[in-house]
Amino acid sequence: MPSHPENQPNTVKLDRADLKKTRERVTISAGVVHEVIREEGEQELQRSTEALAWSGLAAGLSMGFSMLAQGIILNGLAPSPSRKLIAGFGYTLGFVIVVLGRQQLFTENTLTPILPLMQEMTWRKFARVMKLWATVLATNLIGTLLFAWAIADTSLFGAGMQHTLTDLGRHAIRPFAPMVLGAVFAGWLVALMVWLLPAAETARVIIIILLTYVISIAGFPHLIAGSVEAFYLVLRGVISWQEYFTRFMIPTFIGNVSGGVILVAALNHAQATAGAPPPEA
Repeated sequence: MPSHPENQPNTVKLDRADLKKTRERVTISAGVVHEVIREEGEQELQRSTEALAWSGLAAGLSMGFSMLAQGIILNGLAPSPSRKLIAGFGYTLGFVIVVLGRQQLFTENTLTPILPLMQEMTWRKFARVMKLWATVLATNLIGTLLFAWAIADTSLFGAGMQHTLTDLGRHAIRPFAPMVLGAVFAGWLVALMVWLLPAAETARVIIIILLTYVISIAGFPHLIAGSVEAFYLVLRGVISWQEYFTRFMIPTFIGNVSGGVILVAALNHAQATAGAPPPEA
């Protein structure tokens, strides 16, 4: 049996209070992070459809501020090489509101409820995950549509701002294959953000801003944040509803889900559970 650190020779002698502080400062393991997120996922799967729907609607509305903040910054800056880099910070606003406000964002759910499913691969658990996904995705999109309508079909902003928002939306639409690949990275980064938050403590806001800022300046398509921009184009008559689904929603959905589920949920579940003893019968 190993001896306690205070009884070993040639080591710094610590009292109980110091030993407690040492243990508190040790970085939490992947297994602990996995269990924190898995438990949160279990709780989300137990929530009623009504609760998920209201939370998803709130998240969709909140994500509209990512486009709006970007547009306001772009509209106020003269053209320059650093203009996009500065405006990228505006994109992070919606994510900060959603994550700190504990609202349901679809791309976060490519990790949180997936860990309980990977722990217990049953049809019943799969059905619960699909219900959560369908409810949150639908209400997220309704929220983004309402926000896009508020800034596109009202007199809230003048012609200059509307032009800036239209240009911002145009950059969200690209060919199918690049959309899917870019969306993989966006889904990967958002799910990584969720994975990092349990250990972030006081750095939570920094983690949210840093990872979503990269999504913005790299132009990686995000299904919910980008839907505000795409819906804006639809409502302004720039693209059709068919183009929204075929050129934006479908490729972005495929990429975001692949990035979150495969590159974060599956890989981190594997590293956290590798070598773990099988559950007791």
